[in-house]
Amino acid sequence: EPVVFSVPEVDAKRYYSFQFIDLYTHNFAYLGSLSTGNKAGKYLVALESWDGEIPKDITDVFRCETGIFFTIVRTQLIDANDLNNVKNLQNQYRLQTLNEYLGKTSVKNERNDAFPIWVEGAQFSEASFKYLDAMLKLIGPIEKEKTLIDKFNKLGLGTKEGFDISNFEPETQEAIKQGIKDGFANIEAFIKANSTDPLGSAKVFGSRAYLEKSAKENYHFDNIYLIRAVGAHLGIYGNSASEAIYPAFLVDADGDPMDASKNKYTLTFPPNRLPPVKSFWSLTMYDGKTQLLVDNPLDKYLVNSTMKDAFVRNRDGSVTLYVQNESPGKKLEANWLPAPNGPFYCIMRLYGPTDEVLQGSWVSPKMVKRNINVNHE
Repeated sequence: EPVVFSVPEVDAKRYYSFQFIDLYTHNFAYLGSLSTGNKAGKYLVALESWDGEIPKDITDVFRCETGIFFTIVRTQLIDANDLNNVKNLQNQYRLQTLNEYLGKTSVKNERNDAFPIWVEGAQFSEASFKYLDAMLKLIGPIEKEKTLIDKFNKLGLGTKEGFDISNFEPETQEAIKQGIKDGFANIEAFIKANSTDPLGSAKVFGSRAYLEKSAKENYHFDNIYLIRAVGAHLGIYGNSASEAIYPAFLVDADGDPMDASKNKYTLTFPPNRLPPVKSFWSLTMYDGKTQLLVDNPLDKYLVNSTMKDAFVRNRDGSVTLYVQNESPGKKLEANWLPAPNGPFYCIMRLYGPTDEVLQGSWVSPKMVKRNINVNHE
């Protein structure tokens, strides 16, 4: 049955959002500061096919393609003294089935799904089809997906019998395995070809309608399957562009993978050219091997817009961030983003990107191997 999300009024300066994601990984709706505003509200999430009566006090209705969905909830923490305020808000977020909301007994919907146990690495081989098989059993494909689902069904994927590669002749088994390799090769080739696009993330995350438009206009594709796969592979559950974009630093200005055991790097924002956003921005460090945050003496995993007043500025007013393994010195630690003693990459997050960002007139600076001295005030 439909569910109701109730949210309190949130102070105007605080960012918060509920990102709603279906089983296709589409961002089918948002509620929060940038989408519905900071006033209190009650929001109904229902299947596209649901035609029941909508309660009069519902603020808005969001329609979902799949019966199972989830939401990622973000509430901005302004500073270390703000934690209780955030807790108070989170305690007021409420989720109810429609019947619960109406004071009735909820409809029981018991399932007995047997999900395959996750094995890390299996997602890159034919073993991934066991996971795909389990997920396809949870959806009723919409008309646009039926041609693809019919092809999957021929392999047993999404059927009652299920997928078992041993059911096929050796030649077919090899073709399936090669198909998996070819698919990932296409994904990796696309990522490499588009790795320098500062608006890349804005083009691969969104609703189905948005992705259809993006696939056609940005890449001249007839369908969304490749860019949807790229989004899931690179940064699954990324935000839609109107909510946030993610300029990625996967290589340095010379096109080389970044390694803090070999080089020191700088990222310099020209005067008055810090990221233009409606909410906030951040730059987060990730270990190139584990894709996890990097342990460091300062317990500092990112730099963000709430730190800007502490940044040491250069004589011309520009801001240089130091991205390296060792401290650049006590005076510059406000500008230091600690890196591991090895390969790394960074992700910038721009929440509430302005038109200047979305239209490409503001472009993030590049990560430069440090080979000059920077003059500070």
